[in-house]
Amino acid sequence: MNAPAPDENCLFCKIVAGEIPARIVHASDHSVAFRDVNPQAPTHVLVVPKDHYANAGEVAQHAPTMAADLITTARDVAAQEGLDNGYRLVFNTGEDAGQTVFHVHLHLLGGRSLEWPPG
Repeated sequence: MNAPAPDENCLFCKIVAGEIPARIVHASDHSVAFRDVNPQAPTHVLVVPKDHYANAGEVAQHAPTMAADLITTARDVAAQEGLDNGYRLVFNTGEDAGQTVFHVHLHLLGGRSLEWPPG
């Protein structure tokens, strides 16, 4: 499958394109990581692919190596952020799971003790 075209109405596509500013902490050929504007932990970074996929299931089906890249990027950012005691990775997939921007994104959370179960 060819990479999907950017969605002109997608907030994260606009961040990837540089049309909307974000606090970028890491960028590679395939992904961008930036600070969440509504952080839920001292470190809350979103890792997004540069290509537009609606959710984690879609990226896993159509671009499984991209799914792996998102996790690898999150690991690298966690190391860069000094999250040596641990961190949480979360994909919200669909409205009922709390997904509000329908461009797949991986939440990297850390910097404090995280409770279980979440939400």
